[in-house]
Amino acid sequence: MKNMFNQNGFTFLAALMVVVIMGIMLGLTAQPWKTIMKREREQELLFRGLQYRKAIAAWNTRPGVTGSTTGVTPLNDLKDLLQDPRTLQKNKYLRQLYKDPMTGKGWTIIRDAGGKGIIGVASTSNDVPLKTSFSEYSGLDSFAGKNRYSDWRFVFGADPGTPPTIGMPQ
Repeated sequence: MKNMFNQNGFTFLAALMVVVIMGIMLGLTAQPWKTIMKREREQELLFRGLQYRKAIAAWNTRPGVTGSTTGVTPLNDLKDLLQDPRTLQKNKYLRQLYKDPMTGKGWTIIRDAGGKGIIGVASTSNDVPLKTSFSEYSGLDSFAGKNRYSDWRFVFGADPGTPPTIGMPQ
């Protein structure tokens, strides 16, 4: 006699339900994970941008020739921050040339119209930033209220304006 309550396929349905529930749970964790990764990249963008700004400041505050008071040699290439071609000594202002962490590509170069050469860098990303408060960073108060990462301009001295004077990805 056949069992009235045939349970063939019950295990298959239970396994299918477990897979569906796991898929839903993974879908729910994907959005916070994406936000966490974006915050990490933002922190890295701030670190790298400030490293560039600090290196450009060091370049521009050092005279071109030792003992000379003739002024500062304009920075024309970011590679010069790795080894100062103005001296025979090994002067490094930057450990390495960092990529833009938001895009993985080069930076937008910001040049001074007054002949000082490169005065800063900016991200090439047009994504909307998560970070809105910069109170823990010195000199980044102007970043508050910016709607794109490309508006975060890491400039030594006075910023020549919102659009880059010469924008060339490095």
